Amino acid sequence: MHIFDKDVYRAAKLLIDQNGEEAVIVASKRADQFLAEGDRDGQRLWMQIVKAVLELKNTTKPDRLN
Repeated sequence: MHIFDKDVYRAAKLLIDQNGEEAVIVASKRADQFLAEGDRDGQRLWMQIVKAVLELKNTTKPDRLN
C-alpha cells in the first residue's frame, strides 16, 4: 500500500472539519477497528492519519486568546 502524505493530511483535515476536537478519537477508533479485523495496512494508515490530525491541531492557532 502506498499512500501519499498529501492524501493522509487531506483525510486528517476532513476529519477535523467534520469532527472537531473528536477527530483524534474518531481516527483512533478506526485504526482499532482495522487492527481488530487483522488489517495491519489499514491500521497503519489510520495511525498515520491520527498523527497528521495531531500535527494539524498543534499548528492551528486559536481564533482568540482567552
